[in-house]
Amino acid sequence: VQLQASGGGLVQAGGSLRLSCAASGSRLTVNEMGWYRQAPGKEREAVATVSRGGATNVRDSVKGRFTISRDYAKNTVYLQMSSLKPEDTAVYYCNADYISYNSRDEPVVGRVWGEGTLVTVSS
Repeated sequence: VQLQASGGGLVQAGGSLRLSCAASGSRLTVNEMGWYRQAPGKEREAVATVSRGGATNVRDSVKGRFTISRDYAKNTVYLQMSSLKPEDTAVYYCNADYISYNSRDEPVVGRVWGEGTLVTVSS
């Protein structure tokens, strides 16, 4: 199971970016998907998550500015970021909780992380 993230870049304060993250693998059921970020010198923190049922959790500091959504058919999660601030500068990582099946047809439960995409917001 792999995650491929894209959409990071350099933007001025007040601008917008949309991150995408697609999960791939065989016989894959994706449950919760989420976005995390890690700024220089800081610990990784959760930004937003969305359950398989569509319930979302969004970090207080980005509420009203960031929106998480997913395309179930494409196993893809999106993070629409608006009114970006310099303090949003970080490497953004996506993750996914999943169920797949091994060669013996046994279910395998796991969590996978994407490689990260850099978002830089200039003042």
